[in-house]
Amino acid sequence: MSYIVNAGRSMLELLLLIVVGLVPVVSGLLVMILQLQTKLAENAAVSVKEAVYSVDQAFNRMQETALRSLPLAGQPCASALNTLQDHVTSLSMLRSLTLVEGEQAYCSTTPDPLEDLTAFATSGRQVEISYGLADTRRKLLVNLYTADNSQGVIVTAYASQLRSELDAFQDGLTLLLEFDDRYLWSGGDSRAGARPSQDEFSTSMLSQKYGYRVVGGYAEGFTAREIRQSMRQTLPSLLLVGVLTASVVFLALMKGRANRRSRAAEGT
Repeated sequence: MSYIVNAGRSMLELLLLIVVGLVPVVSGLLVMILQLQTKLAENAAVSVKEAVYSVDQAFNRMQETALRSLPLAGQPCASALNTLQDHVTSLSMLRSLTLVEGEQAYCSTTPDPLEDLTAFATSGRQVEISYGLADTRRKLLVNLYTADNSQGVIVTAYASQLRSELDAFQDGLTLLLEFDDRYLWSGGDSRAGARPSQDEFSTSMLSQKYGYRVVGGYAEGFTAREIRQSMRQTLPSLLLVGVLTASVVFLALMKGRANRRSRAAEGT
């Protein structure tokens, strides 16, 4: 009977040691996962806010050029064209400037058709993505409209500058700019017909000044990969803590067992 009791006691002690050793490992992993998720959520929110600021700055530079060109609106195209071209060359991201009078585009630094620009001037939007002409360039463009009463200026820039602003955030977060039903991100745009994955910790922010929206999120599976990577880095340390904790408890159990045997021997 005493053999069975001792065997059961040894089994309980073994289970206790396993549980005690696993507690710091499991709790450490849970804390690591919680901290990682919190970090990713905070990074997404901060990055979206900073992206809005950066893209607003790019649009501010475009608007400054528009305001410089606004006094030319209403003048004959022949007399204004040279100055417009000088303004275009002053900022590398610009493709063209177009004058508007009475919501009608009438003078541009490029020979592109003016119908689409007129439609933009009458749309009520301040900024938009333009797919440009259906030619071999396939350059994505962005238009900004600045008006004063019946006269205005449309600034057309290459969207690559906006992508450059998004590329500055090299932390695994996918940032996307939405302009109504059109959008772009560092790896593509709405012409592809499929949005990038932003399922994890997705957040967004509207530009109060220009009306576009920045959407940020991590691709599906990103968090799991980050957790696995963090586990490979922290698990050895946690296992060591678990072994040391179990060792301390084991020594305490052995000491208690020795004390019981000593008292039993004294009793006899």
